[in-house]
Amino acid sequence: MKSRWWTLSLSACLFFSLVAQAQLDKIVIPAGTPEDQALTAITNEQDAQKKPAMYEDFVQKFSSNPAAVAYGNWQLSQYYQGAGDYQKALDYGDKALAGSPHNLDILVSQVGIAQELKSNAKVVEYSVRGADAYNSIGKQAKPEGLSDQEFAARVEDEKTATKGSYDFLEAAAFNAVADEGDAKARMSYIERFTPAFPDSRFAEQISSYAMMSLSELKDMPRLVAYGEKTLATSPNSLPTLLLLANAFSDDSSPGSLGKAVTYSQKALEVAKADAPDADRSRKLSAGAAHSTLGYVYMKQDKTLAAIAELKSACALLKGQDDQSFALAAYRLGFAYAKTNKLADAQGILNEAIKVDGPARQPAQELLNKVNAARAKAK
Repeated sequence: MKSRWWTLSLSACLFFSLVAQAQLDKIVIPAGTPEDQALTAITNEQDAQKKPAMYEDFVQKFSSNPAAVAYGNWQLSQYYQGAGDYQKALDYGDKALAGSPHNLDILVSQVGIAQELKSNAKVVEYSVRGADAYNSIGKQAKPEGLSDQEFAARVEDEKTATKGSYDFLEAAAFNAVADEGDAKARMSYIERFTPAFPDSRFAEQISSYAMMSLSELKDMPRLVAYGEKTLATSPNSLPTLLLLANAFSDDSSPGSLGKAVTYSQKALEVAKADAPDADRSRKLSAGAAHSTLGYVYMKQDKTLAAIAELKSACALLKGQDDQSFALAAYRLGFAYAKTNKLADAQGILNEAIKVDGPARQPAQELLNKVNAARAKAK
């Protein structure tokens, strides 16, 4: 039987069962049965336009056979996917899964269709179901007549054979998390992703997306708990340190500014932006840490210290990350204005307003005030 992630070719010797050594479903139909003969007739049909109706008839005729129903619906799903009718393809795939719920091939196929529909929710749903099926391999009772060694070997073989599907599902689910723009939905995906894909190769990125989501949701207790849990296993995680620093910089609770300073300084120690081997990512991280540190010092009325940090931030971010540079430049302009260094403020704010983004409007408003103050002084 030839099998791919997105399709299953007809074989003359198939039957329906659950694989003995695993919890994964496999669709098989016995050779020579009426079902097998009907499928052979569909396969031999040269007019592709006739096949959907033939599969519909097949499903109706053999409705008492779960394997036949699952296989027929899956073939209909494949047909409509190829025709570009992705919603109908998804619907038929769901019907196939109703009869073969732990079938990795069908679940992978459904993920591909959900991606075409740009439905992150469905991508995560099918990916997690597939991961749960994969993770269940070998967890059932050992069949009678098998030694422990034989059973372990079968389980390992099944895991090896399906690891590619698991990896695909893991990547698809991660991409859905990364693509999701709504923080609440993104966090719900993460909460399903984490137990389904333990020890994920995307663990650090998922942690960053979780804290970013919780920050957007302004759920400070969960954000801190998630961040501290991450740092317990990855104490030098720059994304985690920066997210915690940024979150504490805007938190009004007593002691939060001090924590923002601590996490920012730790991020600078880890980034080592001045080191000869410092790459762009580390320099950008250091720039973000300097920007947050300067922002906190401004809040603490340590304006001169803030200026030093924000100048460092601008130097690292300019030409590398426009939005982060514009924010740091706006903050630096504010610090200059506060110390009556109006010419310096005017210069950096003129750079900030060149960047189209959230910092442009406040930078422009501040620049207008600085220009007015300079004109009045003259």
